Amino acid sequence: MGALGHFADQVAFTTACDVLGVVRSTAYRYLAHGQKTVEASPGPRQSPRSLAESEKSLVLSHLHGDRFIDKSPPEVYATLLDEGVYLCSVRTMYRILDDNSEVRERRGIVQRPRYQRPELLATAPNQVWSWDITKLHGPAKWTYFYLYVLLDIFSRYVVGWCVADKESAQIAKAFIEETCQRQGIEKDNLTIHSDRGSPMISKPVAFLLADLGVTKSLSRPSVSNDNPYSESQFKTTKYHPGFPGRFGAIQDSRGYFRTFFPWYNDEHHHSGIGYFTPKQVHYGLAPAAYEARAKTLSKAYLAHPERFVRRAPQPMAVPTHAWINPPLAQKVTEENTTILL
Repeated sequence: MGALGHFADQVAFTTACDVLGVVRSTAYRYLAHGQKTVEASPGPRQSPRSLAESEKSLVLSHLHGDRFIDKSPPEVYATLLDEGVYLCSVRTMYRILDDNSEVRERRGIVQRPRYQRPELLATAPNQVWSWDITKLHGPAKWTYFYLYVLLDIFSRYVVGWCVADKESAQIAKAFIEETCQRQGIEKDNLTIHSDRGSPMISKPVAFLLADLGVTKSLSRPSVSNDNPYSESQFKTTKYHPGFPGRFGAIQDSRGYFRTFFPWYNDEHHHSGIGYFTPKQVHYGLAPAAYEARAKTLSKAYLAHPERFVRRAPQPMAVPTHAWINPPLAQKVTEENTTILL
């Protein structure tokens, strides 16, 4: 630091500081104190409100004890306060834990249960049903009616529906029971799939399915693809040209669906089942309809073969199966063997 004054007389003060590697503020303090050694600035002062090391150890001993090992600092604070004991604030407890690396993001610790991927196959009607509930807008804002729909995934046939003023396990129980009776479901022949809404996982519905000998299947949480048939049916329902934005009363909604579902089952040609109607597939009428379509296309081909470039037209095939989550294809790797001659 003594060379600073020598260099400062010959070059600029800033240049002298840069050459000597001295911070200018330190150099100014050095010169201002009559070239006395500038003492290092003292460290941060300890707040008079901070706890002593012995007090911090006492807080940690309480937090580590068997009584509070699984409790959060607010719970520990409130419990001790009710017992007439005050150690420190909740924030100080967190600060002490953080100083000892005992606080971390809880979302990184939580272990969520792993749900099995549902894999359901239907090769005929009344083997797998899918059901769900959707909201219908009522006459005023924040008023809704609830549409319950049971759908056969093989034929896309709506086997049962009802409109209620609320989501209820008891309504769902009666709805499923009546539909099973109407379709003549026998024990151990049917699986009913749904998401994890409160009526779907309720005890009344679970007990009913057990009594009827029906297997219950549930989607994984937050996985909409696990219940695709019901979601697709609701989209068809709400995108229909005649679907109203709101229903004036629950009687209006029931009257509308008494017309809509016969159209959906009997007249709607569904792309997922070869453009047959759900009724044709559900009641075994699709093969006869297929033969009639094939004859019509054959006549069209004989009349104008030049209009069909590659081959004679064929109608879409009658559906043979329907999957909810087909098994993942297994990749088979074959080892190449080189034979040296």
